[in-house]
Amino acid sequence: VLTDAYTPAVASDDPLHGGAVHREGARNDYAAVALGVAPAELAAEADSVTFCLSKGLSAPVGSLVCGSAEFVQRARRMRKMVGGGMRQAGVIAAAGIVALETMVDRLAEDHEHAQLLARGLAQLPGIRIDPAEVQSNIVVFGVDDGVAFQRRLRDAGVLTTAFGPARVRMVPHYGISRGDIEEALERVRHVVEAAA
Repeated sequence: VLTDAYTPAVASDDPLHGGAVHREGARNDYAAVALGVAPAELAAEADSVTFCLSKGLSAPVGSLVCGSAEFVQRARRMRKMVGGGMRQAGVIAAAGIVALETMVDRLAEDHEHAQLLARGLAQLPGIRIDPAEVQSNIVVFGVDDGVAFQRRLRDAGVLTTAFGPARVRMVPHYGISRGDIEEALERVRHVVEAAA
């Protein structure tokens, strides 16, 4: 997680060139929860920011771009030039509004589930993870063969992502309960025991 000091440091890094600072915030809300700050604080020193309404906030689709009126107007023009416009997007916008108004407060639950998952994984032989290093809802752990382990987990009904040759990624999110985490840990334990 990039700290709230990161963007101001970037913004002041090269004042001679006068470049704009953009903060890509696909996971901005998760970072804000992890750091215990408001999402706006993370973007305060940026000239523009984008953030995703579907990651964590659980809208079916959508992202927002924020900045000065001039920047947003230019972004809209560019979007139209490359064919990125949508018609009748009000239904999608409504889902985004609901996500912003109702889903932000529940993001901490995903972090708690990630910690539960990380602590459980740390107890299993052959899995390398330090739960203290899990800062948000992304749990990455080491194994000898990430691709093969991911395949065995998939066969056991646990969906993960091979994250390089010797790492696997798991990401608790909305719709994943504490019971689901416990069930996943039990299935991972069976996979580990079967491979021993």
